[in-house]
Amino acid sequence: QVQLVESGGGLVQAGDSLRLSCVASGRTFNWYTMGWFRQAPGKEREFVASITWRGGSTYYADSVKGRFTISRDNAKNTVYLQMNSLKPEDTAVYYCAADYFGRAAATKMGEYDYWGQGTQVTVSS
Repeated sequence: QVQLVESGGGLVQAGDSLRLSCVASGRTFNWYTMGWFRQAPGKEREFVASITWRGGSTYYADSVKGRFTISRDNAKNTVYLQMNSLKPEDTAVYYCAADYFGRAAATKMGEYDYWGQGTQVTVSS
């Protein structure tokens, strides 16, 4: 089992930045592909970004490309999501997820085996 705990969410204004963190505990974290998803009220959960275990491959949703950056520190069992130039449409609960099989391009919810409880990000206009 892997436990994931997100933090760093909050209320910000449009144009501001936030950095989300996700700390993993339990089974060895290093080879997992890690991802961030988000779910806005009344909408389905959607892919935001993912990173392979060595950080060699990253993927982003078109809506966040150029504004968000995913990174990881395997020594700290932590994955980050740096969010810049935030927009009101980025408002959502953000979830961290782990893909046990370490896929190079894990962008679907079904490819992830473990999930955090989520952290709320609210961007006011």
